[in-house]
Amino acid sequence: MLSIFKSDPTKKLKKQYSAKLEQAMLAQRKGDITSYSQLTFDAEEILKEIQRLENSKAT
Repeated sequence: MLSIFKSDPTKKLKKQYSAKLEQAMLAQRKGDITSYSQLTFDAEEILKEIQRLENSKAT
């Protein structure tokens, strides 16, 4: 019953994921491919964590 008051951990991660993708896009536009690659990798790691959490909720 009190679970409705608990915050959703994936919500924060999704916000971080979107921010990383935006940073990566801006780095790519500037021509900084090294930063773009690192930011994209970081975003993919956050996405994996989101998927892991969502899969654990489903089971």
